Amino acid sequence: MADYDLTPRMIPYLDRHLVFPLLEFLQLNEIYPAKDLYKAKYDLLAKTNMVDFIADLHKGINETEETPEEFTRKREEVLQTLQEFQSEAQKVLDIIENPEVLANLRQDKLQNLHYLEKNFGLTEEMANTLYQLAQFQYNCGNYGGASDMLYHFRILSTDNELNLSALWGKLASDILDVNWEAALEELQRLRETIDSRPVVSPLHQLQQRTWFIHWSIFVFFNHPKGRDDIIDLFLQTQYINTIQTSCPWILRYLTTAVVTNKRRKNILKDLIKIIQQESYEYRDPITEFIESLYIKFDFEGAQKKLKECEEVLRSDFFLVATKNDFIENARYLISETYCRIHLKIDISGLSKTLNLSPEAGEKWIVNLIRDTRVDAKIDFKENTVVMNKIHTPICQQVIERTRGLSFRSQVLASTIEKHEAQNAAALAETVVE
Repeated sequence: MADYDLTPRMIPYLDRHLVFPLLEFLQLNEIYPAKDLYKAKYDLLAKTNMVDFIADLHKGINETEETPEEFTRKREEVLQTLQEFQSEAQKVLDIIENPEVLANLRQDKLQNLHYLEKNFGLTEEMANTLYQLAQFQYNCGNYGGASDMLYHFRILSTDNELNLSALWGKLASDILDVNWEAALEELQRLRETIDSRPVVSPLHQLQQRTWFIHWSIFVFFNHPKGRDDIIDLFLQTQYINTIQTSCPWILRYLTTAVVTNKRRKNILKDLIKIIQQESYEYRDPITEFIESLYIKFDFEGAQKKLKECEEVLRSDFFLVATKNDFIENARYLISETYCRIHLKIDISGLSKTLNLSPEAGEKWIVNLIRDTRVDAKIDFKENTVVMNKIHTPICQQVIERTRGLSFRSQVLASTIEKHEAQNAAALAETVVE
């Protein structure tokens, strides 16, 4: 399924360390030739400090057991530099971990730095060694250590640019350390920072949000609350605009989150509109499944796409764990839509549409009727499901249609009042001038 592999599209928006698990997954699933992936991993990590790992990759590529001298020399240099950074950083840690110092620290970072410099000789340059050590540890693959150093660094630093960089670094460290609770917290902090920063240029903000969206997928598809959070975030105006402008392939992940989340079925209508708008720009079996089912009402097409979805999900690093949930819920959506359209349903035909055997299809439909409390009965002689047509009383239809009228009227009146106030203010300014 290399045709639907999104790794090449995502790599430009990911840190090289975050790309590595994607390449490992591709190699495990044999999506590309093993030798090509070995070479890709070597090129990816060649500029890091993970010397032992790079040496092993070099041996694998060249089919040799000998370690070149350059790797041995670089390993010694990395260890020496690490010791120097640790020695400098330890001086700072000894000060800020002192119980007396902790008791005197306040919310104001400038005040804290003044207090630490006056009483302990700790300068901002010394505090920056924590950032440098964290960066070095991260490049060595010590993600837990890097996360700890960045936590301490942010307590002291007043440099906004370094603090933003530290936010990105801690998020990446927590993701690679598989600490999903901490990663979700950092994700929320980073989003607030990006959204609240003064806009230097719209292009810069678009780039920041595009990177953020790609990094967030690691967290959303691993944290228990992730599939709710990804829907809430990606459907916000600024983020759906970013997806439509920069990375429409992210619709695969948004669609999967909506389909696998039964509690958020109300979002389907918004998702269908977005998929329809972006179908000329991006489509894959997952988005085409929604398109076939809800836009074309093509049940045979939806059936074919559902088969293809299994392969796509199986070969996607982020979605492989959602495969069973997706297939189950997709069948539920097909059944629900099919039942809305037909009054009499042939069980064999519906089973075929759901890619199930007749026996499994019959069990599925019985469970569906029981769980959703659909007003229907099964005729086992004719092997059909008969839907009981519901006639909504006229008065109930009137109530449903006018339920939101009062609220909409209030909003309209409020908008008109605001416009009148703005026009009056503008007129007053003109008169004064």
